[in-house]
Amino acid sequence: MITIFIFLGFIFLFTFAIGKILEKIRIPWIFAAFIFGIILTILNPFQSITQSSTFEFLGYLGMYFMLFLIGFEINLNKVSKKGNWIAKSTLFIVLFETVTGTILIYFIFPFFVPLNQLFLSTTIHPLFLSIIIALSFATVGEAFLVPILDEFNLFRRKLGQAIIGIGVLDDIIELFVIILVVLFLGITAGEQHINIWTTFLSLMLMFSLVYGLRTMKKNKKDKLKFPDVELLFLLAMSIFFLFVGIGKLTGAAALGAILAGIAIKNFIPHKRLKLMESELKSVGYGLFGPIFFVWVGVSTHPEQFNLWMVVLLVLFANSAKIFASYLTGRKILGAKQSICLGIGLSVRFSTSIVIITILYKSGVISGLLFSTILWSSIIFSFMVPFLLSHLLVRWKIAKRN
Repeated sequence: MITIFIFLGFIFLFTFAIGKILEKIRIPWIFAAFIFGIILTILNPFQSITQSSTFEFLGYLGMYFMLFLIGFEINLNKVSKKGNWIAKSTLFIVLFETVTGTILIYFIFPFFVPLNQLFLSTTIHPLFLSIIIALSFATVGEAFLVPILDEFNLFRRKLGQAIIGIGVLDDIIELFVIILVVLFLGITAGEQHINIWTTFLSLMLMFSLVYGLRTMKKNKKDKLKFPDVELLFLLAMSIFFLFVGIGKLTGAAALGAILAGIAIKNFIPHKRLKLMESELKSVGYGLFGPIFFVWVGVSTHPEQFNLWMVVLLVLFANSAKIFASYLTGRKILGAKQSICLGIGLSVRFSTSIVIITILYKSGVISGLLFSTILWSSIIFSFMVPFLLSHLLVRWKIAKRN
C-alpha cells in the first residue's frame, strides 16, 4: 500500500529532477510540481491520497505559507520611496488590465459556457467577483524575471528598475486584492458566525497586531533582546499560526497568513532577519511550495479545458498589459523598451494563482474559469522568458553577461 509519505517522496523527487531541466531553459523549477499535479489528473495511482483530508490540509498549509512569504517579501519602506512615475504607471497598468479582464470574464466568457452548465451558480460570475478575478490576474510575478534581469545586467537601467519598481508597488495591490477576497467571502459565507462585521473586526485585530509589533520595534529597538536564529524561527512560526488561526475564525485565514509575513518583516531587526530569511524561504519554497502546486495541479479539470477561452485570455490580457505599458512608458523608456516592460510584467504565476485557488476552493467560481486562468498563467510564464530575452537582443537593448 502506498502511503502519503511515499507520495510526498515522489513529489519532491519529480520536482527536483524536472525542475533542474526547466531551470536550464529559464523556467522556474517550481513549475515541475504543477506539471506533476497535471499529470495526476490524467493518470493518478495516488487517487486515495490526493482526495484525502490529509493532503487537502497539506495543500491549504502550503497555500498559507506561500501567502506568508508574499507578505514577508513586502517592504513597506521601499514602497514609500518609489518615484511618482513608477506609482502612476503601476496604477494605470493594473487598472487598464483589470477593466479589460472584467469585460472578458463578465460579458464574453458566458458565451463559451456549455448549455448544461449555463445556469449553475458558479458559472456566471457577478460583476464584483469578475472585477476581483480580473484584478488578481493583473498582478505581476516579478520574482520570475530576476534571472533574466541579472543575465542582461538590467537592474541598474531604467527598464530593470521599472520592472522591479512596479513589482514592488504591485505587492500592495496584491494585499488589497486579498482583503477584497476576504470581505467578499465573508459576505457570501453560509456559516452564521461569519459575516461582514466579524470579518471586519478580525481584519482590524490583525492590522492592529501588525502595527503594534512595528511600533514596538521602533520604540524599543535597543532594548529588545532577540535569541538565536533557531528560536527566532520558532517565534516566526508562532506568529504565522496565530495570525492564520485568528483569520480562520472569521474566514480570513489567507489575509492572516500574508499579514503574519508583514508583521515579522517589520518586527525583527534587519541583521537578525537576514540570518533567518534563508530558513523561511527554504521551508516555504522547498517544503510547502511543491505540495501546494501539486495540490493546485490536481484540482484542475482537463475535461473542462476550453482552448478558445484560454487563447482569448492570453491575447486580451497580454495585449492590455503591453498597450498600457506602452502608453505610460514610451516617453520615459522609448517605444521598444516600453513593449519589453509590458512583456516582462505579463508573468502571472504568483499571487493570482493563490487568490484564484482560494475562490475556487470556496466554491464561488467555476472549475472552467479556474482551469482557464491556470493554463493561461502557465502559457504566460513559459512564453515571457523566451520572448523577452529574444527582443532584448534583437532590439539591441541589452547584451547577455
